[in-house]
Amino acid sequence: MLPDTMDFVVTTLLNALTLISILMLVGLGLAISFGLMNVTNLAHGEFVTVGAFAVYFVQSVGGSFWLGLAAAPIAGAIVGCILEFAIIRHLYSRPVSTVLATWGVSLILQQGLELTFGLGAKPVTPPIEGTLDLFFTAYPAYRLILIAIAMLTLLGVVLLISRTSFGLDIRTVIQNREMAEGVGINTRRTYAIAFTFGAAIAGLAGGLVAPLAIVLPQMGVNYLANAFFVVIVGGVGSIGGLVAGSVFVGGLTSVLNYQISPSLAQAIVLLAAIVAVRLRPNGLFNGASR
Repeated sequence: MLPDTMDFVVTTLLNALTLISILMLVGLGLAISFGLMNVTNLAHGEFVTVGAFAVYFVQSVGGSFWLGLAAAPIAGAIVGCILEFAIIRHLYSRPVSTVLATWGVSLILQQGLELTFGLGAKPVTPPIEGTLDLFFTAYPAYRLILIAIAMLTLLGVVLLISRTSFGLDIRTVIQNREMAEGVGINTRRTYAIAFTFGAAIAGLAGGLVAPLAIVLPQMGVNYLANAFFVVIVGGVGSIGGLVAGSVFVGGLTSVLNYQISPSLAQAIVLLAAIVAVRLRPNGLFNGASR
């Protein structure tokens, strides 16, 4: 294969892996609230936005990117905890009301960020400039760091769910809430911690993507739509489905963005997602690793 062709192939694969990593982190939080807790949280994209603004704020007062990245999941967790305590826990039995309430919360958060930080895109500087030589091509070093952090985070979540008592509590509550309460598990506390944890992961995703994206109060909307694609196409309530959905949506979007405009690429991805759900209603992974 010619060097130029190898350069194109490797760069395309790494760009796809970058987008897949971002979608996995954003979708991970949504998979917990939507896939596991059956809460349609339309404010989930705003957790991403809060994480991005946390990094911007820390850098704007003289802090480093890494300090801002540490603050991003904390900021997301605080907002998620308040939302769960004030609204979500009162609506677990009323899913339609949850949709309306979280939609209203998303608008309030967007306006609150706009009033606090003002109009216009906010600059976020990556911690590392330049590229890393990968033999066939040179690739931005920060994107490789983003991919590594996303993979380590996913691995940590898998271990948390599969190897800890908290993960066992979550799986028990999901399978049968009444039975879980019968054996002494505090289901309200488990739901609250799980929802807050999902918000923290989304905040981390926002902090990681901030140097690559346009940081605006409305930036979470696009990530919310793609996160729903990922969770539904991959398979609701499944870590394996989350990975499969991220590869499907992120890979297809990256390849199409080289050939056509981003808006047309998004439309084709949506059409492909509809076809995939029509052919496999339970998702590509079919909940095998729930």
